[in-house]
Amino acid sequence: MNISQVNQDDLNAVVSINLTKEDYKDKVEKILSDYRKNANIPGFRKGMAPMSMIKKQYEKAIIFDEVNKILQDSINQYINDQKLDILGNPLPVAKNDIDWDSETLTFDFELGFTPKFNLDLTTMGQVVKYNIVADDKMLDEQIGRITESMGKIESQEAVEEGFTISAQMINEEEGIDKTASFKLDKFANEEVKKSFLGKKAGDIVTFNTKGLFADEHELEHFFNVSHEQVHGLAVDIQAEIKTITKTTPAELNQEVFDRVFGKDVVQSAEDFRLKLKEDAENQLRQQADQQFLNDVTDHLIKETKIDLPKAFLTKWIQFSGERALSADEALKAFEESENGFKYQLLENKIVAEHNLQVTFEEIKNTTADRIKMQYAQYGINDIAEDELNDTVMRVLKNKEEMKRLSDQLLSQKMIGLYLEKVPYTTKDVTFEQFLDQIKK
Repeated sequence: MNISQVNQDDLNAVVSINLTKEDYKDKVEKILSDYRKNANIPGFRKGMAPMSMIKKQYEKAIIFDEVNKILQDSINQYINDQKLDILGNPLPVAKNDIDWDSETLTFDFELGFTPKFNLDLTTMGQVVKYNIVADDKMLDEQIGRITESMGKIESQEAVEEGFTISAQMINEEEGIDKTASFKLDKFANEEVKKSFLGKKAGDIVTFNTKGLFADEHELEHFFNVSHEQVHGLAVDIQAEIKTITKTTPAELNQEVFDRVFGKDVVQSAEDFRLKLKEDAENQLRQQADQQFLNDVTDHLIKETKIDLPKAFLTKWIQFSGERALSADEALKAFEESENGFKYQLLENKIVAEHNLQVTFEEIKNTTADRIKMQYAQYGINDIAEDELNDTVMRVLKNKEEMKRLSDQLLSQKMIGLYLEKVPYTTKDVTFEQFLDQIKK
């Protein structure tokens, strides 16, 4: 066997593997001998058929299988031995005129190399790091939801503004059959709101889904329809009112404070509001950090010059799936995946250069902390070490959960690195302003 490599440029190469019969002859002969021992051929006793007959029937297929095994092992070993940093997998160059009786067989493989590029986080363009503030409007709404959830509920005879309606929504054509509870202020369409006013339990209100909400994506959860269905959905809904209730919010007192935060943790309305603000901003910080990570990623992709072996990757995409794509389909798929390829290269470089690997011990500790928090929600604060370890290992047996935790920890490490290295400015925003910013 002989293996040679010809570099076409910095990103592409062709590796040629030359095989002689000596490379696979012994293995083929052994398999043929085994076939002969077990062959049941009419006119011959088992194992006594002439070898020439066995060869005529099976030899070409066996050679084909053995050569393919040798090629796969050889190209992979060559890549490891030469420490070649490649993208995707080696692509065999198609040949339609192979002479399997030849003394020498030659096979070519195309390789696409990982591009080399420079990356300096400290010199990239400035990014905005949002600090989401829980403003009075958010806190008022949260307190309103809390006091309402603990309030007194009374049945009502007819619908008025502020009442809660439970209704069965039906449209057979779209397969909609959903019971939903809502207040009229949920709807953006004023005519729909008016159509419910004064109605009683048992009445049927018909309205159209078009323009029902300011964001049509809300239709997905409200009617339990697919994401694809909601776009441009304009069908009539028959809504049969089941119940009408009015909720009188609970007074903001010590009972409410204790139910939300535990006994005597908060003892005044002012402290209750401050504690809600602190908790909300801690949760919102995670969203702001994730957006910071996303924004830095976008900047890196735009500002870092990375030359990909486009022709190779397009061909690799074309033939690497369950079915071969057309050339146009493959090109479109590459264009849709190009930033994904670049991001993976950037992430790999950052992880390697800054030693951001996630260890199994870190995953275990994170899992244990989260399990402790779950137990604490039920008032269990003292878990036996053996029980905790057993629970952790059960969770981590799930490979998908293991990967999810690993990805989360890596993201946290990358956020920490970016906060240290990347130039950024901090901007205080409300949650509504934050949502407006990320939609742009």
